[in-house]
Amino acid sequence: MRRVIGALGRSFVTVGLLILLFVTYQLWGTGIYTSREQDRLRNQFTSSVDNHGDNPAVTTTSSVTEPTAPTTTTTLQVPLAPLVPEGGAIAQIRIPRIAVDSIVVQGVSREDLRKGPGHYPDSPLPGQEGNAAIAGHRTTYGAPFGNLDQLENGDRIFTRTAQGNFTYTVYDTIVVQPTELEVLNRDRFRPATLTLTTCNPKYSAAQRLVVKAVLQEPALPAAHPTGKTPKLTEDGLSGGSSSKLPTLISGLIAAAIGLLWWLLFHRHPSLPNWLIGVLPFAAALFVFYALLERVLPSNY
Repeated sequence: MRRVIGALGRSFVTVGLLILLFVTYQLWGTGIYTSREQDRLRNQFTSSVDNHGDNPAVTTTSSVTEPTAPTTTTTLQVPLAPLVPEGGAIAQIRIPRIAVDSIVVQGVSREDLRKGPGHYPDSPLPGQEGNAAIAGHRTTYGAPFGNLDQLENGDRIFTRTAQGNFTYTVYDTIVVQPTELEVLNRDRFRPATLTLTTCNPKYSAAQRLVVKAVLQEPALPAAHPTGKTPKLTEDGLSGGSSSKLPTLISGLIAAAIGLLWWLLFHRHPSLPNWLIGVLPFAAALFVFYALLERVLPSNY
């Protein structure tokens, strides 16, 4: 009986440690991947902006008429927004109050949001007319929008695209259900706005925290309007159904390596044997955690 109780106790401790390690991986380990991707995307974005000066421009015209003077026409050359493939660097966002300085990728799928904040493809770019929308994780993958709830009315949000630098001022913060898509619609009282979305509350994807901001500069025309309504219930924040077979296989491999490690150390207890087993087991466990995280219902 003592052996059975002892074995059960060791099993519970082992399972508890594995769960704790998985939580640690989700909260901090996923940030390693995002940090690496952000470095790559920052170089990509800087190169794209530097090379964009040679691209064509769109011409906008404004007229000013004085009562006793002829009409004056001003022509402004605005660079066309580049067509960025999904997952590519499309903008930079800085929010000084919550220490955010991230490169925004095109797209809001699960894979896109692992790299950083994602731009809803069916919304205009920051600085353009309409409602530019960006989503980001709150607790995993670097948690770029982890402290979004700390923003107050009047706070500034700085964005940069190939078309220039744009400043937004926060004017509203709300919490909505994932099905309330109207928060991404164009505000008829403001020509150009920015909407930031993330999960709410922390460690849950049950709701959406939404921050609204208004553009301070004159808005540029939307270069590539689609006429579509952006989706708020995307896989990137709500979770998705990845294949469970790779996760199962990797879990079995990790369990087999762990069992062989335990048998080796149990029969020949020594530091070299412990080190021989811990490295392959840690690698297999990391792969299993990465795949397991993808099949969970929420990424937070």
